[in-house]
Amino acid sequence: MELSQIQTPAVLIDIDVAERNIQDCQAYCDQHDITLRPHIKTHKLPRLAQAQIDAGAIGITCQKIGEAEVMAASGIKDILLTYNILGGAKLARLRTLHDEIKLSVTADNPVVLQGLSEAFADADWPLAVLIECDTGGNRCGVQSPQAAIELAEQIGQSMGLRFAGLMTYPAPGGTADVQAFMAKAKSMLGDNGYDCATVSSGGSPDLRQAHLAPIVDEYRVGTYIYNDRSLVTRGACALEDCALHVLATVISTPTPERAVIDAGSKVLTTDLFGLQGHGTVIGHGEVAVAGLSEEHGHLDCSKTPGCFTVGDRVRVVPNHVCVVSNMVDQVYLMDGDDVFAVEEVAARGKVV
Repeated sequence: MELSQIQTPAVLIDIDVAERNIQDCQAYCDQHDITLRPHIKTHKLPRLAQAQIDAGAIGITCQKIGEAEVMAASGIKDILLTYNILGGAKLARLRTLHDEIKLSVTADNPVVLQGLSEAFADADWPLAVLIECDTGGNRCGVQSPQAAIELAEQIGQSMGLRFAGLMTYPAPGGTADVQAFMAKAKSMLGDNGYDCATVSSGGSPDLRQAHLAPIVDEYRVGTYIYNDRSLVTRGACALEDCALHVLATVISTPTPERAVIDAGSKVLTTDLFGLQGHGTVIGHGEVAVAGLSEEHGHLDCSKTPGCFTVGDRVRVVPNHVCVVSNMVDQVYLMDGDDVFAVEEVAARGKVV
């Protein structure tokens, strides 16, 4: 298939760029003796998850059971699920996964731990549980090292569970906070007789600063494989390191200063991350993706009036690629300007 045959809007993946990003990240982690466990929610493709493992990753990270089920079915056998799991139906699915692969999970409260223990009490081997810690990301996580000790004690007293370490997802720029919190928590755990085998952190924005928190021995990173406008803006990568582009067609030019493309919020996402606009138009740096409605993208061409005509095609680097992957059934794998494969997004919509 040639690029001109693709119906828009469509998601293009430059496989050479993606593979280069995989290798560069793995080389960094190897250099600093950090175990890499990439997050697959960015691409949701077994092909790329396997490529990450083949490059040296110890396993993968998933956010939801549905993602983990898809990846396990594709042959991946070491998965960390970084989400509080609640409810009998989900726990039953988790138990099935545990019987098939090397599975570990996270928890940050006694209710989740109680449910896990009830589901795994009679398992042939205990479920590995990492305690999630809030080191500044203000999402899930215990709020103090002391609270982590208390959960470790509950795990130690729970049938079917094994304390496996600490986990965090910090705020961008929070590497020093990770080091301070985790070093104190690990020390306190040791004083209380608990071996903290793993300290896991993550985040693409601060990937290259991971070694500045030497307490961390495992790193989870997702967006790095594709990169996006948010990471370019943060200085974490260059525009040419962005492997995912949204291909769109100009469907209207109501005025010389405004053009409309056929990719709206259902493709480009409304995530801003504090940025102005919703993407970067490749080759048209002065054109802003100024607004989105569901099916329309509004391009501000006021700095270069008349730069588009109806029928033109553009490539857009979105603000946040992870959401884009979850909004399309398939992606087009590119080798330069040639399409060499159409890949189904196997874990698309797996939010349960």
